[in-house]
Amino acid sequence: MTAIEQTEAARPRGTRLPRRARRNQLLGAAQEVFVAQGYHSAAMDDIAERAGVSKPVLYQHFPGKLDLYLALLDQHCESLLHAVRTALASTTDNSLRVRATMDAYFAYVEDDGGAFRLVFESDLTNEPAVRERVDKVTHECAEAICEVIAEDTGLSRAESMLLASGLGGLAQVVARSWLHSDRSVPRDQAVQLLTSLAWRGIAGFPLHGTDHH
Repeated sequence: MTAIEQTEAARPRGTRLPRRARRNQLLGAAQEVFVAQGYHSAAMDDIAERAGVSKPVLYQHFPGKLDLYLALLDQHCESLLHAVRTALASTTDNSLRVRATMDAYFAYVEDDGGAFRLVFESDLTNEPAVRERVDKVTHECAEAICEVIAEDTGLSRAESMLLASGLGGLAQVVARSWLHSDRSVPRDQAVQLLTSLAWRGIAGFPLHGTDHH
């Protein structure tokens, strides 16, 4: 059950929940408010009301609005990194690996909760703690891709990291563009188009120790 689903299940005011369940419920409510309103327009009153709790209950778990936002950001940065690592580990066929990685970004932005907006479209990127987390997950996703490229091609780490950053950046920018175009192209088709573009580039680097792409 997602944090937002737990919010729906536990919304009636006055329900006593275990601490972890309450925290997840509050995170779900906060996600709804932050995604809909942005950080600056959101108020702790709105989040407490959405969660069906009093403000003192909200402040028992999160001392302030930034603490709440950063907890959500940590959660969803970890989700993205896990999705990318899972995609890379899903097969040893590199063309399928590229497709799985592209699809991981599309799935991430398509999630109904809109959490990707907190990571890629935050209105709080001038806040150092937010910028640090966004930069960190971007770097960690690139590092995960880099490891595969370096191992398979024999390119240097620096060269592999450049290619990995390009692939990760391509995936998240195109996935967001696709979503904002109201999914005018079916997701499978969009993923395949992007995979074809990316694979034509990365397949140009021979597998290390072989003459095959």
